[in-house]
Amino acid sequence: MSLRNEDLRDLVDKIVEIDAYKSKMGSDEEIITVAVSTMTKESANDLAGFFERGYNFVLDADATPGEQSDGMYRVFVEIEREKNAAEQIMELADGLKNLTGRDDLKFRYYKNFRSKPLTQEALEEMIPTSSEDYGTKVTESNLENYKNFFNKSFVEDVHMDDDMIVIKKKYADPLAFKFVDFGSTQETLDSINESFNANDFAEIIFLSKYIGDYNITKYGHKLTFENDNNTLVVERIIV
Repeated sequence: MSLRNEDLRDLVDKIVEIDAYKSKMGSDEEIITVAVSTMTKESANDLAGFFERGYNFVLDADATPGEQSDGMYRVFVEIEREKNAAEQIMELADGLKNLTGRDDLKFRYYKNFRSKPLTQEALEEMIPTSSEDYGTKVTESNLENYKNFFNKSFVEDVHMDDDMIVIKKKYADPLAFKFVDFGSTQETLDSINESFNANDFAEIIFLSKYIGDYNITKYGHKLTFENDNNTLVVERIIV
């Protein structure tokens, strides 16, 4: 199918994930993966074909054959890790904007808690363009990887949709939280202005049983989860 402007309106997520998935074309030190989420299998296949046919710097573009754990379909684009990578990703983003009509694209690097507006300046700041830089960046990013943060949990799946964290446990309804902050424990706790909330002890017990071995505290409407020396601050969303 030949795609035209806005053919994929309302079908593509605004968050582009970079280096969040393994490359199938080569080593992660040499290949950048760019992942885009779509709502249907058909739109994923169309988008993969668009990227593969339309950009000569794309090494490979492929769509997942089935629905993922978050109900979406992924399109994976692989490009060489080199100095023009940010510019090339912006070319892909421009094509995506034309197909979707979106002007609010963001990117998340290596499953980081925070997403950033998709601009060339931000990409150049975040994305390593050599194998040496990649190793250093991954080591740093592991500290802010939301998958790694929940490595002590009982949950089956954790994913982020913009600034919303969704946690799923087998045989239980999913929980949703709005991301507020993340960082070293002392610095993060010092930034909270709300008072300690001792009235929702039942919620703390429930979350401890659902999620696992974390020090969970509530300040006003904010919840904090501690893992080693890092603390995540969220607000519960009832869905």
